[in-house]
Amino acid sequence: MALDAAGLIILASFFIIYGVFVCWDIFRRGEKWGFLAYILALIPANILWYGGLDILLVYVTLFCLWIVCLIRDLVFVYGKSKEYDDILLFLGLAILVQLVLTGILPADQLNTHMQTNNVKWGFFWFPDVYNASSNGINSWVVSSYLLGFRVSATLMVILAILPMILDLKDAEEHISVVALIVIDAIFVLPFLWLAYVWMGGIGWPLTFLFSVMLFIVLLLLTREK
Repeated sequence: MALDAAGLIILASFFIIYGVFVCWDIFRRGEKWGFLAYILALIPANILWYGGLDILLVYVTLFCLWIVCLIRDLVFVYGKSKEYDDILLFLGLAILVQLVLTGILPADQLNTHMQTNNVKWGFFWFPDVYNASSNGINSWVVSSYLLGFRVSATLMVILAILPMILDLKDAEEHISVVALIVIDAIFVLPFLWLAYVWMGGIGWPLTFLFSVMLFIVLLLLTREK
């Protein structure tokens, strides 16, 4: 279902609104409304989904909009205040809202076309990239779109954990190995998702590899000087 002229104008308007909140400090310096950009990014992305854009490109668009927010906040928020609680809070909230939308929008009788190239997991609809029986990539998948999906997802996860890594690097107090293991365990879930993005149902060894690599990085950053 392609977007008509009115739909394209609405889509462009929401991209502009998103851009306004990305650059919120230009309009209202010191106020935290700019964090709403994480949530506002959902609107144009889901309009594109409704309009029939390839589902992988929909998520590439969404991830890129979130990456712009993360880069902005790493430079202008974390870079100045060393606080990243709000960054993770709004990113997590946006992810939660998108999860809810994947269970609501495609289920509407008027929006069943949004189920195309998606698979239902519980109540939610996600891109049906891998064949459940063979773990091969399904025929509808465009390889360049899948690569963009994988790369943007990976970059988003890296940018999300970067502030924590920088905090540990600058920490003056001793951090125990147990604490590092707990920190590493917190990221098992995003690593598990990232492994699935790259390798499908056989990706769990990649999760283990990601966790080991992060633990080594944490050990190097917190070694006694």
